[in-house]
Amino acid sequence: MKKTGIFYHPSFSRRSYLTAGNRLADFPDAFLHLLSWENIQLFENKPVSKDLVRQIHTNRMIEEVESTLLCATAYESAGGVVEATEKILTDQLTNAFCFIGCGGHHAGRDYFWGACCFNDVILAITNARQKIHKNLRFVILDTDAHHGDGTRQLLEFFNDKNVLHLCLCDREWESEDGLRIDFDATWVTYHGDPDKTYLDVVKKALDMASKFPHDLFYWYMGFDTYRGDYGSLGLSKECFLNIADMVKSFAQKHSNNKLQVVLAGGSLREMAAWLLPKIIEKLATWEDEN
Repeated sequence: MKKTGIFYHPSFSRRSYLTAGNRLADFPDAFLHLLSWENIQLFENKPVSKDLVRQIHTNRMIEEVESTLLCATAYESAGGVVEATEKILTDQLTNAFCFIGCGGHHAGRDYFWGACCFNDVILAITNARQKIHKNLRFVILDTDAHHGDGTRQLLEFFNDKNVLHLCLCDREWESEDGLRIDFDATWVTYHGDPDKTYLDVVKKALDMASKFPHDLFYWYMGFDTYRGDYGSLGLSKECFLNIADMVKSFAQKHSNNKLQVVLAGGSLREMAAWLLPKIIEKLATWEDEN
């Protein structure tokens, strides 16, 4: 049986960076009905190892994170992402949805900003290569409204040639080796059908990802692009479900079914309560691709 993991910590709904606007106030109640599903398992996030964090971030930055009140959930946020990756790659889970209290993609080697504290995905990749196989390959699709500068900086710092980083943000750029690609998605809001225009950009990114053999696909999923949120591109609620369908189909065809969704930006409580359980449902209704 294919199994979906939900990684969550109660503190994310009470005292965290991205929930300063109360976006997860309806959780965990909003997904409790899903726990009766035989193939869904809930995990409470454990703190990430400080030894692992030291491999990615400088001591100066770690001290600053620890003294920043808005980073109170930093260790638990990253810990769930790290554990989910390990469980997927060892076939204990097929896929996972990771809630976070503070984000990761604006956390670089020696800096953090924008509601991010530790770089959760880079920590997870590092841990997996140390515990499972040193040559594991990954794709990261970042559909948060803002550029994943911290993730990009760390991939360059460690000269990681086994990660393809695809970022839908505010610029068009591609590295010489084709492993770091940015897509300017900001212009979609000026078109009559922002949903269709944005989904066309997602398709373009996935087409590029299909040419990069990999062991696990990360979807760094922000809903701050939703109309009326702080990174609005005018997208409808349904657009995010369409992205989920595209990502899920891609992972079935190209990622050996291994997909990890990591929550990113977005501030609206009602949107979180409506959208996030539906994304988890899609992960849990996983059928073999014909």
